[in-house]
Order: sequence, then structure tokens, then C-alpha cells
Amino acid sequence: MTFVAHVTVTTITEGQTHGYRVSYKEGVMEQEPRPCAAVKGTQIMVENLFYNVAARRKSFKNLSDEYARILDVIGRYAIHKINVSFSCKKHGDSRADIHTTGVGSRTDAIRSVYGPAVARELVEVTASDNEPSHSVFKMEGFISSANYSAKKTTMVLFINDRLVECTALKRAIEVVYSAILPKASKPFIYMSILLPPEHVDVNVHPTKREVSLLNQESVVDNIQNAVEAKLMQSNTTRTYYVQKTLPGASQVINSEEEESPSQKLGTKSQKVPVHKMVRTDSSNPAGRIHAFLQKKPVGGQESQGDLAVMRCAVRQRRNPKETADLTSIQQLVNAIDCNTHSGLLDIIKQCTYVGMADDILALLQYKTQLYLINVVKLSRELMYQQAVRRFAHFNAIQLSNPAPVFELLMIALDEEEQAGLWQESDGPKDEIAKLNMQLLEKKAELLAEYFGIRIDKQGNLHSLPLVLDQYTPDMDRLPRFVWTLANDVDWDEEKECFESLAASVGDFYALHPPLLPNPSGEGLKFYQISKEKCSIEQPTANEQQNIDQENPANETNIDQELLAEAETGWAQREWTIQHVLFPSMKLFLKPPNHMANDGTFVQVACLEKLFKIFERC
Repeated sequence: MTFVAHVTVTTITEGQTHGYRVSYKEGVMEQEPRPCAAVKGTQIMVENLFYNVAARRKSFKNLSDEYARILDVIGRYAIHKINVSFSCKKHGDSRADIHTTGVGSRTDAIRSVYGPAVARELVEVTASDNEPSHSVFKMEGFISSANYSAKKTTMVLFINDRLVECTALKRAIEVVYSAILPKASKPFIYMSILLPPEHVDVNVHPTKREVSLLNQESVVDNIQNAVEAKLMQSNTTRTYYVQKTLPGASQVINSEEEESPSQKLGTKSQKVPVHKMVRTDSSNPAGRIHAFLQKKPVGGQESQGDLAVMRCAVRQRRNPKETADLTSIQQLVNAIDCNTHSGLLDIIKQCTYVGMADDILALLQYKTQLYLINVVKLSRELMYQQAVRRFAHFNAIQLSNPAPVFELLMIALDEEEQAGLWQESDGPKDEIAKLNMQLLEKKAELLAEYFGIRIDKQGNLHSLPLVLDQYTPDMDRLPRFVWTLANDVDWDEEKECFESLAASVGDFYALHPPLLPNPSGEGLKFYQISKEKCSIEQPTANEQQNIDQENPANETNIDQELLAEAETGWAQREWTIQHVLFPSMKLFLKPPNHMANDGTFVQVACLEKLFKIFERC
């Protein structure tokens, strides 16, 4: 400070008859300390700040903005150091804008700085952990209850008595409040965290304002759980404020009781024409094909509580995971937003799911129009956008048994050979698989940090990213996914790398038809083959005719085990499309412009046009 301002220090120790004063300029003491009259304590006066740094002085904004920043910093320290009296006022004013006594409680200090509206809604929260393998910390603080809301989050965070910021902790707490506070409402948070100094990395930001912690995920999770538990305990009551009727204001008329006959007649005359009437509601399942079909239980999934599903959806809708602060990811997100087709977006948001038309196409209704949509293309785009938006914030799907990457690559090479994409001239399969495995092992740290794909040093795959809640991809396509990670990803350029990785994830998680044929209709012939001849490949027409002559189609020549597996897989897919894919599309999907012309959406009927046809008949 003495290098960029004129600093004067006046101090006196207890029991002395006089104090001493000394001045500093350009980093050196101007003269020896001189005796002077003083009050007990030390006073430091800073004048002409940045008098010798013209460029820095010009960067100052107007006086009001600079003073507001000073008040913000002093106010934060005032509620943290409650045993110290703070006072701040603008030069020339007689009244201090901030004043604390230094003898009250922390709640009193918060009331003095932020007002009684904050202080009366405070809830004390604590958390700690003494397990060295996870984290070592102690946290004390105050958070606002469910009755408080503001337009902007106020978070006062001190780590080891130093005012700092921690973006990960702030986001985690905001996610907890998102399920409690109304939309666009923000909380007040004060926290003081004590932990070993060597566990704090202050070299995250040039100004040392933002910090990172050792075992940060564990610390954040513990604090988040403590905040959520405290809020759940204090969420038993809510307070609502209403405004009294102003003097002279007319009384509100009950529309149901006081509506005049002429108004009722006017309402009746504004009926919607029959050929434009929408007879379904996107929020009501009545009218879907499944309502008229016999229901079959699928893995007990219908028993899941609707309340838990709704809460999860609300949290995701209000607070989607923020992407990492990487320019390449921001460019990918902006490209998704800028390339959104507004008409298709409205269809997705307001549509009603009708049912599956075949293995790939689904029927949906939008207003008075009926559309066929390609489920595979839509789900692939949804998963790609989710992979981009959840970048570096994935939860993990842990595999029950680690999958050897080398064996997965060998299976993928066998599939390539069956498709005619691999020949002996390309080289031995085991050598190709070994090279690809070495590549993935080198990129294991990137895959684990940004996409939740964890591969250990022994070459075993342990986890996959959770791209969409309540959805697990088809593991029959896992070998193909590992193959695309090694061969279809551009590892040289950052943006292209993340884009191709997200595209590979999107294709793997897309709702492709199961590998086993659909047992409904013509697909049943596949399962009428005897068990000795049962294979994944379909028999030829002559082979099928010979099999039918040898073994007539009855219960004895159907592979019941394979048929049951296929029925379960197809029923599971259809359930996922209706109960997971469509609700998720309404929340997250932003359909790109090319889907309007590539056959992803096809209008097959329109009520107005149907009425015209019937009128001509």
C-alpha cells in the first residue's frame, strides 16, 4: 500500500503518555516517528490512492460504484469479525453507512449490515469431517430459510479467516435452494470454514480471490447435505405477505358469483370451432395408445413414486448444471442455442405422446396436428446436448463388474469384420485392439474428469456418465462405444475433441432398437428357429421354409428364454421412450434447424384438413 498511496500510521500502547506518528511514501519511511497525541490503539490513514499509477487511477469507475464496493467488503468482514467494531461512512457525511458495536452476536452484526429482513429468517448450520482419507474441515454459518428470497445470491465465505470465493460450493448450495425457493429467488449464505492451510490452493485466480480445496468434492458434498438437512427441518411452515386494500379502492368482484347474464352469453358465443378443437392435453396421459392396450408390468418401474420423479425434474429444470468455464464448451453451447428451430421447439414443449408407430418412429400430437418423429435421431441429439451442458459435472454409473477394454475392442473388431469393415490387410486384431487400448489409457484422466468415463491403469472400464436420470444405456452397444472413443474422436484440437466425444456419448446413449428383433408381428419368426440353429442372424427365405416344414410354428419350437429376453428389452425401451425420453425432451432438448428438413419430424394428419375431406365426402 505504501508504494501506491500516502500512508500515515498513528499508534499508542497502553500505559504510555503519548503516541507516535510516521508517514510512508513510495515504499519508504519519510522521517523518523514523531511523538504526538493519540487515542489508544492504531490508526492507519491511506490518502491519494494510486497517485503515481495513472493507468490504474483511470480505471476507477464513478465514486458511487467504488464506494459500494468498499461497503460490500467492510460489511462482509463486519459480520465475520464480530468482536471488532466496524464503521464506514463517506467523506463529508455525518452518518455511517455501516456500524457494528463489536460486542453483539453474529445475528446482530448481520442485522446491522444486511437489515432485519435477512436476520429474522436466518438458520444456523454446522458441518465437520475429521476423516483424513476424505476431508478435514469444520464449518459454521448461517443460511436463510425458505421464507426468504432475493433477486441475487449473497454468499459471504471465509476460509481460514480469509474472504474468498468457491464457485463449486456456491453452485452446490444454490441447487439445494432451487427445490425450495420460488423460481428466480436467491438465498443469503454466510459460512466460515476452518481447515489445514496446506489443503487450500490460492493460486486459482490472479487476485487470490477464488480458491480450490483438497478433496473439494467431499467437502462440498458434506456441506451441501448439511444445508439440505437443515432446510428440510425448517421448511414446515411458510410465511406469505399480502398488501392491504388501499383507501378508496373498489372492492374485488367474485367473477363466479357476480358475473352478469350478458357476460355469460358472451362467453358461450366464443366457442372454439369443432375442426380447431384440441381434444388432448400434453400434461394429461388420457387418449394415448397405451390407455387402450393391456398393461404389462416392466421390472417394477411403474411403482416408482411420482413425487420423487417430479422433484428431480423440477430441480433439473430450474438449475441445470452449469458448464465449465472453457471457451470451447461455451462455443458449443452457444451453437446449440443459436441453431434452435423455434417451431420445432414449440412442438416439443407442447406435444402429447401418442405411442410407437414402429421400431423407430413415434406418434405425437401438437394442437390439431399429428406428427411422426424419429426417436433415434431425437434421442441422439438430446444426449449430445446433455453431454455438452453437463460437461465436467457428470454423476457416474458404476459398473457392477469392471469391463476389460481390450476384450470390448476385440468384440467391436469382430462386429467390424461381420460388417465388412475389417480385412486381414488392416493388421492383426489383437495389435489393433492393443494400440487403441493404449490410446484410451493415455486419455483416461481427461475422460474421467470431463465425462465420468473411468479407466484404471490395468485397462478396465469402471464407470460411465449419467447423461439422463432414470436411464441406463443399452450395454450391448458398449463395445461399439469404446471403439468410437478410440477411432472417431479428434484428440488434437480442444473444441473438436469435446464435440466428437459428446457425439460419441450421444450415439451410445441414443434409444436404438434392441439387437434382438421385435417379437411382435414378423419378428416372431426369428424365435421359431430351433435352439441348435438359433443365432443373431436372420435365416434366409429357403432356410426359414425348411425350418417351418420340419418344426411347425407352435410352443415347442420357440426359444422361450430368448423370446422373454427380447420382450423385456423392447417393453423396457418403449417405457423409457414414454416416461423418460419425452419428459426430458420437453425440459432440455433444443431441436436444431436441420431436423425440420431431414425427416425427423413428419406431419401425417391435420384436423382442419380432415374436416374438409369429410365435408366433400
